Amino acid sequence: MRGICPARPVPLMENIGYIAAFLTTFAFLPQAIKTIRTRDTAGVSLLMYASMTVGIVFWLLHGIHLGDYALIGANSVTLFLALPILIIVASNTLAEKRRLRAAAAAAKQLDRGL
Repeated sequence: MRGICPARPVPLMENIGYIAAFLTTFAFLPQAIKTIRTRDTAGVSLLMYASMTVGIVFWLLHGIHLGDYALIGANSVTLFLALPILIIVASNTLAEKRRLRAAAAAAKQLDRGL
């Protein structure tokens, strides 16, 4: 007798897993392409993106542990797309912090000179 969660998914549920993996991975693709091309990350939180990327790594490890090809494939592709964006977000965030510190230092110098 099969329970609610069989050890091996029935073919329909396995296909649903592949469809879900395809849709969620490739829905991410247009934003990844735009961000990589434009380097515009103004509305992206570094903490959110870092957390998401670490989550993708954990889902990938979980998929490898289970031998679930849908999880492995989807999260491998998503990680491949997420890492460059994480690097761009981190780089832009650090550059903005440096710019703000330099502007504050310049303003402080102007205040001293007046």
